[in-house]
Amino acid sequence: MSTTGIELKTRRRGLADAVELVSSMRFAISLLTIIAIAAMIGTVMKQNEPMPNYVNQFGPFWFEVFHKLGLYAVYSAWWFLLILTFLILSTGLCIARNGPKMIKDMRSWRENVREVSLRNFHHKAEWSSALPRAELARQTVARLADAGYSAKVVDKGHGTLVAAKKGAANKLGYIFAHSAIIIILLGGMLDSDLPIRFQQWFMGKTPFAGSGVIADIPAQHRLGLGNPTFRGNTMIPEGQSSNVAIIPQASGVLVQDLPFTILLKKFTIDFYSTGMPKLFASDVVIRDHETGKTFPATIKVNEPLIYKGVAMYQSSFEDGGSKLKLTGFPMAGTDSRAFALAGEVNAATDLKRGDEQYSVEWTGFRPFNVENIGGQDARAVTKGESLNDQFAASLDKHSGSAAKNANNKDLKNVGPSVQYKLRDKTGQAREYQNYMQPVTVDGAQVFLAGMRISPSDPFSFLRIPADDNHSVREWMRLRAALADPALRQLAAERYAKRAIPPGASSDALALAAQLEQSSAKTLAIFAGDGKQGGFVAVSEFIGSLKVPQEEQRKAANIFLKMLNGTLWELWQAARARDGEAAVTADDNHARFLQLATNALSDSFFYGAPVYLQLDEFVEIKASVLQVSRSPGKNVVYLGCLFLVLGVFSMFYIRERRLWVWLGDGADGHGSQALMAMSTQRKTLDFEHEFNDMKAKLPQSA
Repeated sequence: MSTTGIELKTRRRGLADAVELVSSMRFAISLLTIIAIAAMIGTVMKQNEPMPNYVNQFGPFWFEVFHKLGLYAVYSAWWFLLILTFLILSTGLCIARNGPKMIKDMRSWRENVREVSLRNFHHKAEWSSALPRAELARQTVARLADAGYSAKVVDKGHGTLVAAKKGAANKLGYIFAHSAIIIILLGGMLDSDLPIRFQQWFMGKTPFAGSGVIADIPAQHRLGLGNPTFRGNTMIPEGQSSNVAIIPQASGVLVQDLPFTILLKKFTIDFYSTGMPKLFASDVVIRDHETGKTFPATIKVNEPLIYKGVAMYQSSFEDGGSKLKLTGFPMAGTDSRAFALAGEVNAATDLKRGDEQYSVEWTGFRPFNVENIGGQDARAVTKGESLNDQFAASLDKHSGSAAKNANNKDLKNVGPSVQYKLRDKTGQAREYQNYMQPVTVDGAQVFLAGMRISPSDPFSFLRIPADDNHSVREWMRLRAALADPALRQLAAERYAKRAIPPGASSDALALAAQLEQSSAKTLAIFAGDGKQGGFVAVSEFIGSLKVPQEEQRKAANIFLKMLNGTLWELWQAARARDGEAAVTADDNHARFLQLATNALSDSFFYGAPVYLQLDEFVEIKASVLQVSRSPGKNVVYLGCLFLVLGVFSMFYIRERRLWVWLGDGADGHGSQALMAMSTQRKTLDFEHEFNDMKAKLPQSA
């Protein structure tokens, strides 16, 4: 044999081995396992998010690793599509290898059996009949047909064979089930972003990463009306319209042109008592670009509108640019004068404070908030705690996320809130959430001012106590006074004088001077004077005095008593400076001062030069619609139908084969019959059916 022939046979054998491997069950199961793992990753990890979100979540190193693996868009990753392709190929080869054999076996009567082989069957029976062989064969065929069998009579010369079968469609189950896998995968790939990727690879389409008016986005970032499949979103404020859908990509967005314009007339939303949306719907008007035809429609959750093969689903809702009017209060310096500010959600407003320039980016507005604002138990200060621990406990009690208030099961509407980012000239920003109305927390009326540094963090709330006029102005007056060294000195003098009765001795006057100096220093430490102030600063100062552990509680009490007294005098001095009468020293005002002191301490962590309080608003709602074209949907439905038929055929249709061998009687009269029966799965039903046929076939006509 020549070397060429050997090489040719080797190649054929290698090709046959490769085909056998790809079409094997173990190969298909391996692919399905990988697909299942990828699907879990795609479910756990949010897909097609902006890249900075992944950097913040995983860090630079793992961001690069996951990015190279394509985990941010698993279902369109090249390796995932390659696995799907191999699974389609594997399933197709399975059908090609086994399908013709199964169809041939379905059509076959297996008429080549011999009498001796039938006697080796486990399920067999014999009987004698007075009927001639031909007549008995006819009668047997009739009775088999009555039992649901198809039968064929084969003359064997020295005998007659009646071959029968029932449930041969069981073999179709294998073909239907495997075909369903191919059909469903093709339908899924047709509805995936593979067509969009194809346009990016070969037609020059690229995601748009900039900003600006949608109508001005260049053509290389837009997908035409002929795009066979897409899934995007469009946000439409009330009274406005849209004729495009935005398809998010890892590095930007693609703009999908629509064959019609959607005008949002009205957006309706209902809520449960818990604040969760119960029903939201969009009343729209559709205008066809080709015909100019217009018609009204309502799009609800689970009730999409389908027009020209494009389905519009009610996805969610957003703020459509609500108009806001706010009052701003300085949070630094000695100025407490309020100023007016206006804004619009999804826009930005310039803000100048002294020499610093800021931008207020209005990110959200909610007309009402159903919150669980419950009371918090004060932490007991144990003997073993240091002063730092005590102040940390106070800080944790008075500044924190509203999510900590989980011990009150009464949900209440606490009114409107506004959310915004305050960005400085370097581009750094913190996010804030302020409630319009005071909220009752621990039995006191406070204004909640939330702050967070990262979008992944919960809000921590500064609690500003409401004054007698249900405003923040008294607290703002006290805050500005605390930043004024002259007023602090005046408050210290008044506090020292109040502590020393008239006609005191020279020693008492000297003690008053020391008290004035100590109280002024206490206020200065608490004020911070450009550095960290509040309870933390006082705690660090006491720690620097190296007070013994057992004396720290006594020192803390002295400082707190002095701080409370001087802050009261500071408040009265600030009111007197502004021409206001002194407040009455009662329990309500003492409670206000206590809460105000806590808020002053927490304000050093607020990190904003201003506090913005919402005064008026005009709400404008916007509807978010998911717009999709899914030509593969019907293909998937067809695949599901095939899958149901295949599973039903394999599990509920049982193939049975029956043979009856007819021979002449021993004396030349009548006939001898031998019946044998088989099935793929021997069940109790098969045993009953065999017994029925064993009793039915030998009966005389």
